Amino acid sequence: MNDARDALVRCTGLAKAFGERVAVDGVSFDIAAGEIYGLLGPNGAGKTTTIKMVCGLLHPDRGTVTVGGRSAADDLSARSLVGYVPQDVALYPDLTARENLLFLGRLYRLKGSVLDERVAEALELTDLGERAADRVDSFSGGMKRRLNIAAGLLHHPALLVLDEPTVGVDPQSRHAILERVQALGRTGMAVLYTTHYMEEAERICDRVGIIDHGRLAAEGTRRELVAQLGERDRIELGAIGDLERLAAACRAVPGIDEAATADHAVHLLTAEGRRILPAVLEAADHAGVAVNSVDVVEPDLEAVFLHLTGTALRE
Repeated sequence: MNDARDALVRCTGLAKAFGERVAVDGVSFDIAAGEIYGLLGPNGAGKTTTIKMVCGLLHPDRGTVTVGGRSAADDLSARSLVGYVPQDVALYPDLTARENLLFLGRLYRLKGSVLDERVAEALELTDLGERAADRVDSFSGGMKRRLNIAAGLLHHPALLVLDEPTVGVDPQSRHAILERVQALGRTGMAVLYTTHYMEEAERICDRVGIIDHGRLAAEGTRRELVAQLGERDRIELGAIGDLERLAAACRAVPGIDEAATADHAVHLLTAEGRRILPAVLEAADHAGVAVNSVDVVEPDLEAVFLHLTGTALRE
C-alpha cells in the first residue's frame, strides 16, 4: 500500500453481504492522487459492490472508506470529492449531449458561466465538442460511454470511479476511452478503474488489485505482481555472426540469468528485460556481432491471475 500521508482514498477491511451471499470480504487498498488503480476480476467478483462502498452508495457491513481523510459512508463532503461513472449509461436519450450535462451540472449546484465552462470543458476532455448539439439517441455506444465519463467530471472530482467503462464498445471507442482515462491520471486526478479485461489493466493502471470471490488476492504494479510468480523476461536476439560468441558476451552482462543459442537466435532470461537491453546490445557490439532483431516477452497479468485463483479470468 501507499504511505498513509499520500493516500487520497483509503479502504480498510471492507466487507459486504447480501443475505447469505458474501459479495466483498475484507478488501483493503489505497489510491494516491494522480494514480490509476485497477480492480481486475471477473463479473461477480465484487468489483461493483466495492466501488459503491467507496462512493458512499452502499454502507459496508465492516471496514471503513475515507476519501480525502473523511468517511465516505457518513460525510457528504467526502462524497462530493468523487465522480462516479456507472457501468450502465445514465443519460437522457432524448436530450442533446450539452443538455444532459447542463441538467446534471445543476444537480451539482453549478450554474451560470461556471456551469457553461464546466460543460464545455467536459465535452472537450471526452472529444465530444463537435457533437454537443446532437441528441444522445443518435450516439454510438462508445460516444455514450464517453459522455457518461464527461458527466462524472463536471464537478472536478478528486477521485473518478469508473465501473467497466468499455463494456460493449468497439475497439476504436475503447482505445479513445483508455486514452482519456490515462490523460486524466496525468492531471493529478485519482482514478479507480474496474475491468475484467486483462489488457486494459496492463495498459493504463499504475497498480492493480486482483479480486475474485470478494477477496483481494494480491495488489501491486504489474512488475510486482509478476515477481510473485518468480517468472522472468525472455529476450530473443536475431543476429548475423557468431551466435555462441554473442551468448557468451551476454552471460557477462550483470542481470542476465541464462543465455543459450537455439533456432538461429540467442535466448536470454532476465528479471528486467527492457531495462537491461541497452547493455545487451552494447555487449553484442563489443563482441563484433550485429543484432538484427530483438523480441522481449514479459510475463503478463493473465499468468498472475491464473496462479492466484487457479482459474483463467472468466467473463
